Amino acid sequence: MSVLAGILEEVQTGVRLRASRKPVEQMRIARGRKRSLIDVIGRASGIPVIAEIKRASPSAGDIRPGADVSEVARAMLRGGAVSLSVLTEQKYFKGDPNFLRKVRKITEAPLLCKDFVVDEYQIYEAAELGADVLLLIVKVLRGELRRFMRLVGELGMESLVEVTNEEEAKLAVSEGAKLVGVNNRDLETLKVNLNRTARLAPLIPDDTTLVSESGIRTPEDAKKMLDSGADAVLVGTALMRADDIEQKVRSLVNAGG
Repeated sequence: MSVLAGILEEVQTGVRLRASRKPVEQMRIARGRKRSLIDVIGRASGIPVIAEIKRASPSAGDIRPGADVSEVARAMLRGGAVSLSVLTEQKYFKGDPNFLRKVRKITEAPLLCKDFVVDEYQIYEAAELGADVLLLIVKVLRGELRRFMRLVGELGMESLVEVTNEEEAKLAVSEGAKLVGVNNRDLETLKVNLNRTARLAPLIPDDTTLVSESGIRTPEDAKKMLDSGADAVLVGTALMRADDIEQKVRSLVNAGG
C-alpha cells in the first residue's frame, strides 16, 4: 500500500466516525463569504508566503513535536506570512482540527485547512472550524472535483486545487479553479522536484492564482518558484524546523528583493 493510499484509508475511517458522532445538521456554520487568499496574495508587497503549521509528515517524520500552534502562528505572522496553512490530519501529520480553531482566534489572516478531503462532510467541518480555504487534491477527487468545489464555494470558502501533473492541471482549469497549487512532491513516492512548478505553470491561465507547494527551503527556492510562474509559495517543513520561525518567514518574504 502506498503512503497516499494509507492516508486516505485512515481519513475515511475517521470521517465515518466523526459523522456518526456529529451530523452536519448539528454543526454551526456561518455561510457568508470568508477571507480571500487570492486577494491577499494579489496585494502582497514581498513574496507571498503561506506558512504551514505541521508537527510531522510522512516524508520528514517528527518535525516540531509538541509545538504550540498559537505561538508558531504568531511567529509566522510577525515574519510576514500572508496566510497560514493548518494541518488537521491526525495520524500521519500529527495535526488536529482544534489547531485550526485555535489559530482562528488569534488572526484575521486567511486560513487554509490542509487535509485529504475525501467526503463532503469534511467541507462542512472546515467551514465550522473557521477555515477560509480548503485543499482539494485532484489526484484524490478526480471526477468529484467539480461537486466538491461547488460546495466549498457555497459555504463561502475558496478551493486550493492541488495538481501534480499535466492531466490534473488541465482538469483543474477546465473545472474553473481560480486558485491552483502545484505540489512539487510526488504523493506516491514522496520525492520532490522543484522543476514541476515551472513545467506546469504554462498550463495555468494568467487570471488564476498559482501556488507552489512543497520542497521550498531557502529564499533562493522561493524566488525561483515565482520566477517559474508561481504567484505564491506554501512552506511548512523548512519553517517548522527553523530555530527562529519569524526570521525564516521574513527571509522568504524578502527574497524577491
